[in-house]
Amino acid sequence: MKILLAIQATGNGHISRAQAVYPILQKYGEVDVLVSGTQSSVPKAFPVKYQLKGLSFIIGKKGGVDLVRSFFHFDWWQFFKHVFTFPVQEYDIIINDFEPVVAWACKWRKKTSYGLSHQAAVAHPSSPKPSGDFAWSKWILNYYAPSTYAFGFHFKPYDAAIFTPIIRPKVRHLQSVNAGHYTVYLPAYHHQHLASFLSQFADVHWHIFSKDATSNVYFKNVTIYPVGDDAFLLSMASSNGVLCGAGFEAPAEALYLKKKLAVVPMKNQYEQYCNAAALADMGVPVWFDLFHEKAALAKWIVSVQTITVDYPEQTHDIISLIVSNNKFNYLEPFALHA
Repeated sequence: MKILLAIQATGNGHISRAQAVYPILQKYGEVDVLVSGTQSSVPKAFPVKYQLKGLSFIIGKKGGVDLVRSFFHFDWWQFFKHVFTFPVQEYDIIINDFEPVVAWACKWRKKTSYGLSHQAAVAHPSSPKPSGDFAWSKWILNYYAPSTYAFGFHFKPYDAAIFTPIIRPKVRHLQSVNAGHYTVYLPAYHHQHLASFLSQFADVHWHIFSKDATSNVYFKNVTIYPVGDDAFLLSMASSNGVLCGAGFEAPAEALYLKKKLAVVPMKNQYEQYCNAAALADMGVPVWFDLFHEKAALAKWIVSVQTITVDYPEQTHDIISLIVSNNKFNYLEPFALHA
C-alpha cells in the first residue's frame, strides 16, 4: 500500500503531530511525506520526499499574522502548477493535515482524501467559536485545504468526529516537575519586546523561546533561547507555567503536563480566536494584547490553576479507521467539501 502524508508547515503543530502519525502509518505500507510551508521550527523526525512552498502565512512581530505580506509572499503560479501536476493518483491513501496543494490536487482529480487536522475540528459547528463576524476567515478555514472526509482534533471531543489531541510520545515520556520558571512561546512578538515587558516581574525567571534568536541571550531575569523542540519541551516540563499563543499543540501539551497556562491569540488569526474561546471555557486566561495585561499577568503568576484533561493515546485507532476505510458514513455531515 502506498500512502501520502501531506503536512502544512505554517507553525509547529502540524509537524509535531506528524511525529506521532508517521511511524504508525509505516506499519501499513510505504509512506511518502509532502511538506509545504516555511514557518515551522520543529525538526522533522521523518524523511520528506516533497518540499513545497505552498501557501504559508507570514507571522509578524507585533502580535499577529501579516496578511499583506502573506498575500504577496504567495507564489500563485507555482501553487497552481503543483495542484495540476502533483501525482495524487499514484497513492492508495492520502492523509492531509491542512496542506493546500495536495488537498486541491485531490479535488481536481476527484481523488478521495482524509483530513486529519485540528482545523477540521475548529470548522465543525459543534466546536466553540468567538463572537463577531469572521465570514472571510471562516471561508478560508473551510476552503484552504478541503478533504473528502475529515477527522478533527480539539481540546475536548465536541462531536463524534472530533478527538482529543495527539500527544506525541516524547511529550508523554516527559517528567513534569516545577523548577519555578515560566516558559514563553509567542512567535508573533519579537523577543526584545517580550523581554522588556516580562522583566518588570522581577521575582519571576522567564524562558522566552524565539524564532529570531540565534543564541542564548540573558537580560535581567529573562533568558532568551533559539526555538528548539527538545529545549522547549524540557523548559515546559520543568516550568511553573506556560505563556504561549492560542495555537493547538503547545497549549494541549501544557495541559497534558498539568501546567498553569495562559494564552495570547495571534491577531488576524481566526483559528486561534476559536482556540481561545475553547480554552476560556476550560478556565484558561486569554489576553488579546499582552502588553496591556500587566495586572492580569501579575495575578496569574501568583494564582493556582488546576485544569484536568484526559488525553489518552488513540492515534493507532484513528489511523486504523482511515486505513481500513471503515465507518465513515457518520462523517458525511462533517466532510469539508469545496
